[in-house]
Amino acid sequence: MNDQQQRAAAKAFAAFWKDKGDEKQDAQNFWRSLLQTVFGMTHPETAVDFEYKVTNPDTDTTIFIDAYIRDTKVLVEQKGCNVDLKKGYRQSDGSVLTPFQQARRYAAFLPHNRNPRWIVVCNFKEFHIHNMNTPNAEPEIVRLEDLATCYHQLSFLVDSGNENIKREEELSIQAGEIVGKLYDALAKQYHDIDDPLTQRSLNVLCVRLVFCFYAEDANTFGKHLMFHDYMKQFDAKHFRSALIELFKVLDTKTENRDPYMDDDLAAFPYVNGGLFADEHIVIPQITDEIRTLILENASEKFDWSAISPTIFGAVFESTLNPETRRSGGMHYTSIENIHKVIDPLFLDDLKAEFREIAAIKTIKTRDEKLERFADKLSSLCFLDPAAGSGNFLTETYISLRRLENEALKLRLGNQIAFLADFAEHPIKVKISQFYGIEINDFAVTVAKAALWIAESQMKKETENILNSSIAFFPLETNATIIEGNALRLDWNEVVPKEKLSYIMGNPPFVGQQLRKKEQSDDMAFIFGKGSPETKLDYVLCWYKKAITLMKSIQYHPIKAAFVSTNSICQGESVPTFWKNMFDEGLDIGFARTSFSWKNESTDSATVVCIVIGFSYGPYNHQKTIYTESGSKKANHINAYLIDAGDIWITSRKNIPQPGFPKMIKGSEPSDGGDLFLSSEKADELLSLYPGLKEYIKPFVGGDEFLNSKPNTFSRYCFWFEGGNPDDYVMIKDIRDRLERIAQKRASSSADRIRKRAAYPYLFCQIRQPKTKYLLFPRHSSHGRKYIPLGFMSPDVIVGDACYILPSDSLYLFGVLMSDVHMAWTSLVCGRLGNGYRYSPAIYNNFPMPNASIEQKAKIEKTAQGILDARDLYRNSSLSSIYNDLTMPPELRKAHRENDKAVMQAYGFDWRTMTESACVAELMKLYQKLTAEA
Repeated sequence: MNDQQQRAAAKAFAAFWKDKGDEKQDAQNFWRSLLQTVFGMTHPETAVDFEYKVTNPDTDTTIFIDAYIRDTKVLVEQKGCNVDLKKGYRQSDGSVLTPFQQARRYAAFLPHNRNPRWIVVCNFKEFHIHNMNTPNAEPEIVRLEDLATCYHQLSFLVDSGNENIKREEELSIQAGEIVGKLYDALAKQYHDIDDPLTQRSLNVLCVRLVFCFYAEDANTFGKHLMFHDYMKQFDAKHFRSALIELFKVLDTKTENRDPYMDDDLAAFPYVNGGLFADEHIVIPQITDEIRTLILENASEKFDWSAISPTIFGAVFESTLNPETRRSGGMHYTSIENIHKVIDPLFLDDLKAEFREIAAIKTIKTRDEKLERFADKLSSLCFLDPAAGSGNFLTETYISLRRLENEALKLRLGNQIAFLADFAEHPIKVKISQFYGIEINDFAVTVAKAALWIAESQMKKETENILNSSIAFFPLETNATIIEGNALRLDWNEVVPKEKLSYIMGNPPFVGQQLRKKEQSDDMAFIFGKGSPETKLDYVLCWYKKAITLMKSIQYHPIKAAFVSTNSICQGESVPTFWKNMFDEGLDIGFARTSFSWKNESTDSATVVCIVIGFSYGPYNHQKTIYTESGSKKANHINAYLIDAGDIWITSRKNIPQPGFPKMIKGSEPSDGGDLFLSSEKADELLSLYPGLKEYIKPFVGGDEFLNSKPNTFSRYCFWFEGGNPDDYVMIKDIRDRLERIAQKRASSSADRIRKRAAYPYLFCQIRQPKTKYLLFPRHSSHGRKYIPLGFMSPDVIVGDACYILPSDSLYLFGVLMSDVHMAWTSLVCGRLGNGYRYSPAIYNNFPMPNASIEQKAKIEKTAQGILDARDLYRNSSLSSIYNDLTMPPELRKAHRENDKAVMQAYGFDWRTMTESACVAELMKLYQKLTAEA
């Protein structure tokens, strides 16, 4: 529908439902009609769960939620037309709750992946819209009579990507863009912008200005636009001196100020916290452009009070960081992803504890427990040893404060004289409970500012609950964010380990080839120079530091969780790093398996990550594995992040199982490209020199194997092994090529390549089989259910981007093309992003089935079926027909039959066995295999 049609539909809907509405009889018809006629939802009965059943785990009673819209995560609490939505009503347990409080109670019983993004409370006359990112804020209200003009305010009901859902994120990005423009304009005014002291001055100036923008919009200075109104009286020439004077006042206690200063300047509060301390910060001359950016763009035209401090801190830091500015800027980790770490680490348990207390019917007992719960929240202590701009710390602080506010709200109930029951300050959770380590000095400043903004926002929410104002200035507490290298600092000196409750964060993950020298030195410092761990990912240093700290204070258990690249639980990392950690006493308590951790930025950086929660000694909690499709309880989580015993796949590395061929790598050219020819160049040389026919061979690497049509070749190579030099040595083109190869190899830093400079006419390493062989591409996309393998003729030269099994066995082909082998590969292979990186260790350690003669014959038959199905699509590449989105039905069916035959050979039930169960059985077979070796 266009706007006019939708407006007309909304008007008709409002007219029909005017003065109607019974909670029991009309609720479902009302919502079906609204979603279908006004918002165009074609089949609301399939998209909405009406009378959605949930269970209160505390009382084991069933509760029915009026409606839950799955795609947009909207929970609806419907009341009759005569119900006052702001009034509290007595519940069956004796508590008095408003309809919204009732809905929030119901929401607590939903599974984590169905936590509502919105709660809508409706009485047929009004829609009260509660944004669950700010659940304690006043709801947005849409009246039925105004629906024709206000229908767009309800568009989030059907649009999961609606602007309203991402409003806070977008406001934060917009704020970052404003800061970026201001930063650039200010930078032009400094004499030497590359000087470190100048750079620090510019960064701190931007942080101070942003804090002032926020403080005046949030009314923490005392009135709206206070900073703007004061600074507006100064022209560009006097703007600089006015800023210097204002910053000095903000850093001076009231009793120590000049008693004769202007009243409008004296009205500013003492801020405290060190943000406006002098620190020799230089402020440049202010131009008319900068004055306009500050007063109009940043102050008048933008509301800073609605930004998300969690997101804005990261956006702000990356906007002003020269490295991220060059690469696109605007990097931040989504709030949703942060909760993938902090929820299972501690927040889910705290919420469950709160629900349990809230269900207590005896008011006195409940209030005593609520007070102890608030004390518990204030006793928790958090460390992020790779804090960046503090987004994990900020979101954790906000989450704890919201729980504290919920406890306050429950204690207050409908009492008017509530303040008598509380201490002078009802807020117990402080930002002083949060500690961080960050190597970038500017990020440290931003992290502190983000936490101050979060503290201000949460005080506003508490004020709404108490119906009373709480002074924000002077700042009473400060988060401890230390500038330094977390891998060289003693974490116990940053926060005493006796206080520490949780370690969390998103440390940098950098592979060996991309590491800077300083990072390589860090790894040598943590693990020891030359240790095998130094060849693994940089992020493992944080795990090592964390477990060392935990181990040093066993009587005070600390739990930790980090985001990491998924490569640390694959391939060599498992037996090299994790075995040592498990031997030291590490226990994995929860894990989130591979998922895309999208860094919400202008360059859309995406990394395939995992989350690992761990402790020293037994985790003492229900262990859980989270996947993209849900979660499951586990008895033990091993280093491959599956529910199975500890397996260290190190044995039999270069030994194939008896009766099977050895896997080898293809031949390595190390030639600078001079041994290779395009198909056109090959034709040209053969037309000039027909005698070269026996020396020009088709060549296949991993890319050619996957992306070329079968039996066609885009690349050729010279293969002079065993040939007669008289056949080619006088050809100038070839002689020139060989001279270049000799020079290139002679200048190599690798001794083995330099030695091959004497044989420029040969591949550097020759492993070409003399018989038919089975080809494995080393790298394959995760968008395929199966890694495509294929038989090749010995006349086709295979490069070192592939592995080779010299064999023509259909049985071996069938087993290795099965989903059983793929389940094993997915578990133990290395990764490039989310793709597969195959190696001989996977093949050598794969437990082959003990198949009978009949079972082998059946697998040979199904394997041939796969080749026959491929042959039907001889004009398509393997990459195309093995893409899971475009796999032909004949090929898919052939693979299903092969999968079934292979599973039967293992004795597995192909009808019921899941991939995780399959892997667990394979691990048992592997243990048996290695025990017999």
